[in-house]
Amino acid sequence: MAFSSLNEFFAMGGHAVYVWAAWGVTALLMLVILWHARQERRQLLSAVKRRVRREKAQRHAQPYDAPPAQEPVNSAQGDVRNDA
Repeated sequence: MAFSSLNEFFAMGGHAVYVWAAWGVTALLMLVILWHARQERRQLLSAVKRRVRREKAQRHAQPYDAPPAQEPVNSAQGDVRNDA
């Protein structure tokens, strides 16, 4: 082991302030990133749910208009001229 005692380990040979501050800042930033990602996920899911509800409401408010059925074309009665 590089340090003879646990106390010496935490002192880091006189550099403890810098080392532990770096660890603390890194841990804090990781927590902030995690919190921010969770907030964005919640907002995104909420927006998607609102959009789905809005689209469902619009579909139920407007009746479905089926496209008009096309009549089959009969080749014997079509617009074909017989100039014989």
